[in-house]
Amino acid sequence: MNRVLVVGGGLAGVEAAWALANRGVPVTIAEMKPKKHSPAHKTDMLAELVCSNSLKAQRVGSAAGLLKAEMERLGSICVECAKKCSVPAGGALAVDRDEFSRMITEKIKSHPLIELECREVTDIPEGNVIIAAGPLASDALADKIKELCGGSLSFFDAAAPIVTDESIDKSCAFTQSRYDRGGEDDYLNCPMNKEEYESFYNELVNAESAELHSFDKKKGVYEGCMPIEVMASRGADTMRFGPLKPVGLRDPRTGHRPWAVLQLRREDSSGTMYNLVGFQTNLKFGEQKRVFSMIPALKNAEFVRYGVMHRNTFIDSPRHLNSDFSFRGRNGLYFAGQITGVEGYMESASSGILAGINMANRLAGEAPLELPDFTMMGALSKYISNESVTDFQPMGANFGILPPLDEKIRDKKLRYEALAKRSLDFFNERFGEDET
Repeated sequence: MNRVLVVGGGLAGVEAAWALANRGVPVTIAEMKPKKHSPAHKTDMLAELVCSNSLKAQRVGSAAGLLKAEMERLGSICVECAKKCSVPAGGALAVDRDEFSRMITEKIKSHPLIELECREVTDIPEGNVIIAAGPLASDALADKIKELCGGSLSFFDAAAPIVTDESIDKSCAFTQSRYDRGGEDDYLNCPMNKEEYESFYNELVNAESAELHSFDKKKGVYEGCMPIEVMASRGADTMRFGPLKPVGLRDPRTGHRPWAVLQLRREDSSGTMYNLVGFQTNLKFGEQKRVFSMIPALKNAEFVRYGVMHRNTFIDSPRHLNSDFSFRGRNGLYFAGQITGVEGYMESASSGILAGINMANRLAGEAPLELPDFTMMGALSKYISNESVTDFQPMGANFGILPPLDEKIRDKKLRYEALAKRSLDFFNERFGEDET
């Protein structure tokens, strides 16, 4: 059978390769690491997580949870490995990111039908190709994709800082999950009173950001991964309705809800490092240390990684892609991952699964796998290929993209559960409940 080239070893790339290989199709993954790294990647492993280590909610009655449940039924390597190296995160599925990447890298390298080549792809190859180069495709390849598509769109993405556990002042923090969901020590909460918050806010909005250098400075910030300093610039209380919201939390020292709360989430399974939840930033490193240390619990914080900002690029998919992620202008060419306009770790991975399955179906002379629009994966694939969409922007999993139920359910929780059941009933009937 013809060998398929998968360009990129991120979440979408490994899922595409895994789906192909498990259907008997030989695959080569071309990954430019370790010879060359993007501005955001640090390790030499596959499926490296750049921003958060959270893969969002696990509960099937949530959009993110439903997406992962659907992926499981299609044999997702990412969901399988994530569950094996998860760290406490309340109702979310968060992972030890190094262990997650290591596990996936080992599984990919050990598959007899997958070859891994460490090389940079600078052109769009002929033949059967899945481009899963991610939002950080090298400049040479990005230029070729832009040429192929007649232009591209860009937005900015930002990663949050990480601090050591031992440097956090625990006398100024408390453990509790919001609304007591999940384990009580899944999150470490760093409260601020009104005076502390106002001082922090004033310094944050006046802090100096890093120069963007090669980024397209004319483009705006994508709302789904907004730098905390940009959010703060929109109003003094904006953060208190976002990542610093105090609702569902009570400071045991005072017995009252704090004025604002920064939540820290475990970055690794041993709990030696914590991620500043929602604190993606492009501040200069010195400014991050100065301003974030104004939060009482972080006054002596040791930063093992500062926040960084990098470019994300996605194509105008409604003009160029079919719902099976094949390119309309060339047979045998597929795209997958965030470059297609799906937003989020698991969304990118899910597109890789569909691209891989559909490439395998094409080579076998079978029809594409077209999932119905009442499934989360089906709705996302139809969104990115909907030619009626004119102002195309990235889309993550959410119940708003699913068609409504036949019956009206006023209670949101019950309505979401019914939407999830409708999707999983289809998957269970089509693929079987135990097919993972």
